[in-house]
Amino acid sequence: MKVTIATDSFKGSASSIEVARAIERGIHRVNPSVICDKYPVADGGEGLINTLEQTGDEIVTIPVHGPLFEKVDAFYLKRGRMAVIEMATASGLPMVPEDKRNPLNTTTLGTGELLLHALENGCTDLIIGIGGSATNDGGIGLLTALGAKFYDKNRKELIPDGKALQELDSVDYSKLTPLLAKSNIRVACDVDNPLCGENGCSAIYGPQKGATPQIIEVMDKSLRHFAKISNKEDVAEMAGAGAAGGLGFALCSFCGAKLESGITLVLDLIGIGESLKDSSLVITGEGKIDGQSVRGKVPVGVASLASKYNLEVIAFAGDIGSETEVLYDHGISAIVSTTNAAMPLAQAMARSLELTEDAAFRTWHLIEMAQKIK
Repeated sequence: MKVTIATDSFKGSASSIEVARAIERGIHRVNPSVICDKYPVADGGEGLINTLEQTGDEIVTIPVHGPLFEKVDAFYLKRGRMAVIEMATASGLPMVPEDKRNPLNTTTLGTGELLLHALENGCTDLIIGIGGSATNDGGIGLLTALGAKFYDKNRKELIPDGKALQELDSVDYSKLTPLLAKSNIRVACDVDNPLCGENGCSAIYGPQKGATPQIIEVMDKSLRHFAKISNKEDVAEMAGAGAAGGLGFALCSFCGAKLESGITLVLDLIGIGESLKDSSLVITGEGKIDGQSVRGKVPVGVASLASKYNLEVIAFAGDIGSETEVLYDHGISAIVSTTNAAMPLAQAMARSLELTEDAAFRTWHLIEMAQKIK
């Protein structure tokens, strides 16, 4: 029997390949003959480069501006003329201490510096994962790195962070690097939110980045103004324009980029379809699974592809949230909690791999029992 294992990382506790190996160990404690075909998977956020990296790839590390304009070392993957950029390495939320989280003060400048370096390094085919951001600047940081200028009413150039959008009066895109016109940019996007409104980036993702209700109102109004003066109000309504605090909007509007489902793009690039052709079962998972997982997250993306091969899908999760019932209508056959007792979150995360292995052990006993009943 062959099982395809394709899980996301359990953020803060285990990488996707570590989770997959833990599941394999649990299965083999019951039946060592089961073939486990393991694929680390990401949806466009943290772990994208690790997921796609192959032998012979070059990891290019350069100094950039972090989300608070501090100097940090960030990196991208280079494979010939292709580059894979993970914005979380330059503008990610974990890079901002909790007591300093305020999306009015963060920038995508470092992500733009990564992109510019890749373009100048001869890369013409680029994949940019934009999950896990600390930002809500509408992408003006990235665009500044690429040569755009943003001014207030006194024609003073603005520092490209979230609060700059409140003072924005005019824009100049004439100096954007011409290398953009020679490139093909695919954006791995794990959300489908528009730029503004009740489902926009400020309202939905602002709180986790430190925004108060008052800040959310200001940011939403400012982003709407940015789209208007850029004459891109139609793009602002697109699904995914609100990804990474509006970075999806900027990449589509001014860089010729195409937004794609991050998980669909990744599954295609890693060639998991070949494994599914002769598998009997698929196992997936993520750290927390809930009703929001239908919006481009790994388990539902994996389940969607598995359904084309008429395969059942089991999802493992450390935390099972609300509204998971909807997942059963999107290809998930069963959801299994990895925790086996009430325990503090910190303890569950510290024991993540042990608990996942034990959950796989228990689950495989059930599967073998069901086969005997047949």
